[in-house]
Amino acid sequence: MPFSRDLSKPQPLEFHAEMLLGLQRPHNGSLQRRHTMKEAKDMKNRLGIFRRRNESPGANPSGKLDKVLKSLKPAPEEALKWGDSLEKLLLHKYGLAAFRAFLRTEFSEENLEFWLACEEFKKIKSQSKMVSKAKKIFAEYIAIQSCKEVNLDSYTREHTKENLQNITRSCFDLAQKRIYGLMEKDSYPRFLRSDLYLDIINQKKASSPL
Repeated sequence: MPFSRDLSKPQPLEFHAEMLLGLQRPHNGSLQRRHTMKEAKDMKNRLGIFRRRNESPGANPSGKLDKVLKSLKPAPEEALKWGDSLEKLLLHKYGLAAFRAFLRTEFSEENLEFWLACEEFKKIKSQSKMVSKAKKIFAEYIAIQSCKEVNLDSYTREHTKENLQNITRSCFDLAQKRIYGLMEKDSYPRFLRSDLYLDIINQKKASSPL
């Protein structure tokens, strides 16, 4: 029997598993591997999800995975701080993953991807790599009818295009600021009202094992 799922309510455990193991859900709802099987296995080993192959005969690997992923959830008190500002949300690894999962359900993940790309761009030290990355970001997110075009006004678009004539770390600052403001006023408040976020802050603390 085909298995169907309401994508409007992603589960925190699922999106965190995708983030850790390199899986990505496209808009059609199916899962595709972003990395090779070898990379996925290496990631599992680094996280210590599976110890030794013969550690415990009859052990359930899926159960171990679930326990590890659940243990990575922030405490409700910690997640409540995400409601203070979008900045606090984006600075928290789990919060960022949760916000990304929420944006997927709204088909607006490109806004966050663009913001993150700009953050990575500003860390580049090599001028040649900076030039290459700047052109890629513009072609992917800013150029009209680009594959992940973000919602920018004509002035910001043209201003950013002109900046490419003399590429510096600040050439995307205005565009990044506009998209940050759009997320802050639009998708961020909706995230705070979403079932995904409410489930995290309302979760009951598991009893500590004796």
